[in-house]
Amino acid sequence: MKVLPEKTVERLSKYRRILNVEYERGERYIFSHELANLLHLTSVQVRRDLMLIEYSGSHKRGYEIKSLIEHIGNIIDPKGDINIVIVGMGNFGKAIAHYFNKRGKHYKVIAGFYRNASHCSTVFDGIPCLPISELQDFIQKNDVKMGVITVPPQQAEIVMHQLVEAGIKGILNYTPKPLKVPEGVFLEEYDVITSFEKVNYFIG
Repeated sequence: MKVLPEKTVERLSKYRRILNVEYERGERYIFSHELANLLHLTSVQVRRDLMLIEYSGSHKRGYEIKSLIEHIGNIIDPKGDINIVIVGMGNFGKAIAHYFNKRGKHYKVIAGFYRNASHCSTVFDGIPCLPISELQDFIQKNDVKMGVITVPPQQAEIVMHQLVEAGIKGILNYTPKPLKVPEGVFLEEYDVITSFEKVNYFIG
């Protein structure tokens, strides 16, 4: 199978979450238009995505939910556990760490890092919090695959370079500072403020 478009991978993750809910409700089959309606998409888009992953359904019953959940998992889930570090263990960083370690089936936050040395040598939710000076050495010794950035925006670019130099290939940036990563590194950026402003505009 060819490398899938980013948006397709994003939608596959959403499909699986909805399909799990439907399966828990007792549903066993679902049509493309039903899945599309649940996610505010078109049935054409759903069918196109599922064709890309070489999955087909029945004209009479639609897609078998359990089988589709498993098929999506075989494509987007990692083959083993993914070790993650978070740089910036303030309230937001701690919330992300707590979420992943409670609900992230394949993802494990194994360390958090502070720039402020006074916060180091502590443990949060079983996660050691270490000084930023130990970041690169820790990553290389612990097979870390992904880095999460939750530092103040003025520090984001410096942290990104440190992660890349340590060998990280996947970065999630939760700061409002846009980053540019080298080729071969995948970057996903989330701007929480923009999301709030968008919602506010449409409810104003």
